[in-house]
Amino acid sequence: MNVARLYENNKAPVVSFEFFPPRDEKAEEKFDKVVTDLSRLESDYMSVTFGAGGSTKDGSYQAVKKLLEKKIPTVAYIAGYGLGPDEITSALDKYKALGIETIFVIRGDEPRDSAFTPHPESFSYAYEMIDFIKKNYDFTLGCAGYPEGHIRAESIEKDIEYLKLKVEKGAEYIVAQYSYGNNHYFEYVKKCRAAGITVPIIPGVMPIYTIKLTRMLAKVCGSSFPDELQQNLNKLAEADKDDVLAFGIEFAAEQCRALLAEGVPGIHFYTMDRSKSVSEVINRLRREEIL
Repeated sequence: MNVARLYENNKAPVVSFEFFPPRDEKAEEKFDKVVTDLSRLESDYMSVTFGAGGSTKDGSYQAVKKLLEKKIPTVAYIAGYGLGPDEITSALDKYKALGIETIFVIRGDEPRDSAFTPHPESFSYAYEMIDFIKKNYDFTLGCAGYPEGHIRAESIEKDIEYLKLKVEKGAEYIVAQYSYGNNHYFEYVKKCRAAGITVPIIPGVMPIYTIKLTRMLAKVCGSSFPDELQQNLNKLAEADKDDVLAFGIEFAAEQCRALLAEGVPGIHFYTMDRSKSVSEVINRLRREEIL
């Protein structure tokens, strides 16, 4: 499955889901249930992340394999920081043998394990890994974009310079990090187009699952809260978890409505290996006949 062609040729917005691989038996049972639940929505594809420093490479492979066995169109992530070329080649060869056609390439974070030592030939930037993969494989490649700027970028302009390098080296579509203000995505697209980046740029949506998780992830990802959302989160801080989930569903649905009204090529949902919120959002949008 060539995801870039999917975005370019599909007449309806492309719907995709992201999962992270389960780390133990209990998580695997949950993963199987979530995949079963979300597969009923007939998304266009699902993707599986790849842990920092290759920490989940075996689990990622098994999760990708499981999705393919269920006949689900699948994209495999690869995060190359810390890994040597041989390790990256080994992972890619295994995905190629499975029949994977599209790889989503990110640099990846440093593992939290203080004992971790990166391979001396590890790629420092995602564009370097994209260049390496493009020269050695025929995968379709995707990459990440950051509407509010990567947390380590010196500026949004500099970040877009690196994004353009990713595209010049072979990335054919971009999935944007989630933002809770759609204005960040729309302004980002304008800046990317002005910089000469022409490939599809897909907005990411992260429903609010819990207050604690939302705030923790926003800090890690560098995603800000619009004033009104911040006020609502403060009011919900002591609320019942079902009330928080209901608020998160409506907020995500409204985000999607506004994005779809502007003709975005698709929406990529960060599921956090949960199904209820995303299922409800998509079902609402379909009942409203806007997805």
